[in-house]
Amino acid sequence: MRRLIPDPGPTDLESELEAYRPFDEAKDDRPFVAVNMVTTLDGRAAVSGNTKALGSNADTEHLLGLRTRFDAVLIGGGTMRAERYGRIISRPEYRRRREAAGLEGDALAVIISGDLDLPFDAPLFTNGEGRVLIFSRKKSLPETETPVELVTIDGLIDSAEVLAHLRRNEGVRAVLCEGGPRVFGQLVAGDLVDELFLTMTPVATGGDATHILEANLPREARFELTGLLEADGDLFTRYRRA
Repeated sequence: MRRLIPDPGPTDLESELEAYRPFDEAKDDRPFVAVNMVTTLDGRAAVSGNTKALGSNADTEHLLGLRTRFDAVLIGGGTMRAERYGRIISRPEYRRRREAAGLEGDALAVIISGDLDLPFDAPLFTNGEGRVLIFSRKKSLPETETPVELVTIDGLIDSAEVLAHLRRNEGVRAVLCEGGPRVFGQLVAGDLVDELFLTMTPVATGGDATHILEANLPREARFELTGLLEADGDLFTRYRRA
């Protein structure tokens, strides 16, 4: 891995993340919000509905490393169905790294799913590890091995309301959103994204695949480039809200 911006030169992921403490930047009324997404050269978020076909080994390591710095990981129901998540912090050494930074060993998994159409046979729900919080319009859950709590919201689930609940009721200081495009769009539309990590993979897919952001924005959202890494041909960009 090499750093292109700032201070060009060789680097590694652990060095890049060592001083990264988003949990020190929590707001009074909501957590600090970062989004991590991967995109093709033509702005697509997935191939055949799945992001795994886009990411390299370096991208996977970048994602897993970022998770060690956040209290919670937020995803939408579509992303859960497509990716079938397992334990958020799966590696013991990463749980130790989190604890050394003053975080819980496991990150809280947060899912927004209005109709609760989720793969409850996925490892996240069956391995019995960690904890899951679901925001939905539904009022009951199937039994799961992993502890799952349901927060029922009447009507449209508002991202700002979700974040306020996480800060107020769960003590979450920093949340990493991993998509999908609709959740990302809702956060941008609500001016709720503080930082964006966007991995660009050197491939174009065309067709009708989903773009990385699906929303009608009330206004243009501007971000400032603060970092750029390269590994295995992927570009790892880092932006702060301008």
